[in-house]
Amino acid sequence: MALKTRLNLEALLAEKGMSQRELARITGIRQPSINDMCNGKYERMPLQNIALICDALNVPVERLIILERVEE
Repeated sequence: MALKTRLNLEALLAEKGMSQRELARITGIRQPSINDMCNGKYERMPLQNIALICDALNVPVERLIILERVEE
């Protein structure tokens, strides 16, 4: 079995009542990049962006990054 990562960003934004645009303003991360993260269209993510998002949403990294086991 392999591990796959996915971001729980869209659900967290809904839970916090925050828009992608507002998160972009708070973090300084481009809104199109945040949109890609919400839609699973990312290959790599700088650790700094993870830290900025977790701080802005006041959540631990475990709530942002979900590890899923997948069969190969």
